[in-house]
Amino acid sequence: MKFVKNNFTMTDFIRFFIPLYFIFFFIVSFLGISYKVAKQIGKNPNVLPKDGSAYALVGLYFKLILLSLLVYVMLLLFFPEDIFPAFKINYMENDIFKYTGFVLLIFAFIWVCIAQLQMKESWRIGIDSEVKTELIMRGLFRFSRNPIFLGMTISLIGFFFVVPTVIVFAFLLIGSILMQIQIRLEEEYLLKQHGEIYQAYKKRVKRMLNLY
Repeated sequence: MKFVKNNFTMTDFIRFFIPLYFIFFFIVSFLGISYKVAKQIGKNPNVLPKDGSAYALVGLYFKLILLSLLVYVMLLLFFPEDIFPAFKINYMENDIFKYTGFVLLIFAFIWVCIAQLQMKESWRIGIDSEVKTELIMRGLFRFSRNPIFLGMTISLIGFFFVVPTVIVFAFLLIGSILMQIQIRLEEEYLLKQHGEIYQAYKKRVKRMLNLY
């Protein structure tokens, strides 16, 4: 399908948009917010363990899936003729899915950035067992106990809609499983830290999204 009159196709647009999107997402939502919070709290907010625990293994898998995703999107950029057709799910190859995917990707990025800003000094990558952080229940946290993970999941769904391959579906599936494990680990910690307040919050707000 011609995307514009100069023969710039939808595939050409996607091969540039997707890598730029995820690179920008990583820079803003991980590096940028990490730098901001580090200045506020005086230490690195990345508190994922590096020992031999099961929790550390989850953190390692997170890093591996992120690295694999970045490699894949760069391959899309430089080798589109080989990567786009590989393991494609043909029945999803239409403009409705693609435009929906673009909307989801942009929405997810904005949603995650807002949620991170609303967390302020409580934002961490992992569980900070050394500091009792504030329990955030305002803003997007009124609708989701885990709006950042929700946004990340939506971004992977959007990616799958734009590039409907078995490989991208694997990113969505594995990423979702790892996020659900991380969410449950964080819930155990928050329950210990905040007790009845968190228990009441759990009853009021769903894990991923309140659908009123």
